Amino acid sequence: MASDAGRDDFIIAIRSAFLKKGTRQKFSLFTLLIISILVLSLEYFKSGPIHTFRSVTKDIIFKGSFFISEPFVFIKNNYYNFKEHIKMYEDYNYLKNKNYSLDSLKNENQFYKSENIRLKKLLDEENIYSNEFLLSKVLLDQQSPYLKSVIINKGFNHGIKLGVAVKEKSYFVGKIINVNFLTSRILLASDLNSKIPVIIEPNGINAILSGQGHDNYAALEFLPKLKKIKEGDIVYTSGVDGIIPQAIPIGKVFSVDEKLFVEFFVDFNQLKYVKINK
Repeated sequence: MASDAGRDDFIIAIRSAFLKKGTRQKFSLFTLLIISILVLSLEYFKSGPIHTFRSVTKDIIFKGSFFISEPFVFIKNNYYNFKEHIKMYEDYNYLKNKNYSLDSLKNENQFYKSENIRLKKLLDEENIYSNEFLLSKVLLDQQSPYLKSVIINKGFNHGIKLGVAVKEKSYFVGKIINVNFLTSRILLASDLNSKIPVIIEPNGINAILSGQGHDNYAALEFLPKLKKIKEGDIVYTSGVDGIIPQAIPIGKVFSVDEKLFVEFFVDFNQLKYVKINK
């Protein structure tokens, strides 16, 4: 069985060698038949010089095929390694440039911050932002169709001042209109008497937010004629009165019959605790 397998391997190797060299057209079927018969007849010699020659020839063919294929395998492997190296280098340059861009943006941002501070000093502008606030509990809700206000458990004994802004979380609620020793009254932004200077972003349009006596929305007044305001724009306090800080979110714009309104971020029916700016 081992001899038959070796004979088959030898014949296959010979035929493959001929075909790989492009000799399919040079050798006729008769020539291949004669060579096959000659090779098969040599298999009957189990010993002696013919057997040795046959074994050596097989080894030469098999080993030769291996060594011939090695350069091609080496070239193929190195080609793919080279491609991976090029891709790695391109990725490195991409990340390097991206990092440079981020550093540039950080430096530019720092420059604008520093420039803003210098300009404020030149204008003698006071910093109207304050991170200090008092947390107060809502005691009474005195809402009616005509009055939208609440009473809180902090007064001038705690440092509360007239006109200061009141927030729920980070959203605008209203402003202090009355201060007692231990309590204060907040006029909500929804009250009919509430008039708050606001700015509408992203276009920076100034307007007045006018309460409508409704818990969910207020109206926008004193808008420019060529207003570029869209539904979904965000309304903030503008801070032009010098008392209420700027950039406190109030709500988002919606329109009804070409009139613009602001839907509050705050649910005035659910107020329990509020923050008062010092």
